Amino acid sequence: MSNTPAGAEPNENAGLMRCAWCSSDPVYIDYHDTEWGVPSRDPRHLFEMLLLEGFQAGLSWITVLKKRPHYRKVLFNFDPEKLAGISDDYIQTLMQDPGIIRNRLKLNAARQNARAWLAQPDPVDLIWSFVDGQPKINHYQAMQDVPVITPEAQLMSRTLKKAGFNFVGPTICQSYMQAIGCLMDHTTNCHRYPTLARAHT
Repeated sequence: MSNTPAGAEPNENAGLMRCAWCSSDPVYIDYHDTEWGVPSRDPRHLFEMLLLEGFQAGLSWITVLKKRPHYRKVLFNFDPEKLAGISDDYIQTLMQDPGIIRNRLKLNAARQNARAWLAQPDPVDLIWSFVDGQPKINHYQAMQDVPVITPEAQLMSRTLKKAGFNFVGPTICQSYMQAIGCLMDHTTNCHRYPTLARAHT
């Protein structure tokens, strides 16, 4: 998970230990406990997370999570076919919307990434190909042990860039792979670790 303070201690809330990056914010807790690191093969969800990770660049993840419902509203529930066809005028309209991160480069990238996504014969297989189709279960004891970038993320970044995607640098790809469960990086002291580790061992 990006934006994690080095050496952060485990986070405990309601008697449950969580990864150190998870704050006490209910939005963060729900995301950590129900979504982060859970393997996803749903095309719409995978596309949504790819765009959200790009929107996060330079910002905190909690900022993006709190804007997520509004993003779903104005970006057609992350339907790539609809997003691929949005006009420059619509992007200009979005630039006036305080409910999202108003960054023209990121909004243009959302449209371009929708087109690149649709150009793939099987985008789900593409995303999962970087871990040979199965989650990579890691066993990190603390967040400072979790690498910021892995070879899998570097390969994903190079491949997606060649395929026409934008805002897919290796750090973004690393966070993306963690989020969608390609890399299971819940630390061993986190209450989610046993469930997700057992499910794929």
